[in-house]
Amino acid sequence: MLTYFITRHPGAIEWAREQGLCVDQQIAHLDIDLIQSGDTVIGSLPVNLAAEVCKKGATYIHLSLTVPAYWRGQELSAAQMTECGARLTTFQVSEPHLVND
Repeated sequence: MLTYFITRHPGAIEWAREQGLCVDQQIAHLDIDLIQSGDTVIGSLPVNLAAEVCKKGATYIHLSLTVPAYWRGQELSAAQMTECGARLTTFQVSEPHLVND
């Protein structure tokens, strides 16, 4: 069982270190084929990828923060992430019910 931190952002990596987050692998982009049942995936994934993680029997922990409009589209530092209320929340995401069917 491995813990993956999915991010390409230096501020998020530093924030995770400051929080004492222990991970086995930090990678910039999720390769869903790496994920096994019992693994933990931490990041800010699109909901469809989070659902795939959960479908494989892994745990998905979402990195959430509330970014003010004037910081959107910028690289945030660890301090700015803290200011934005960065937090980790476990989610269980399941297959969607397609509306168009």
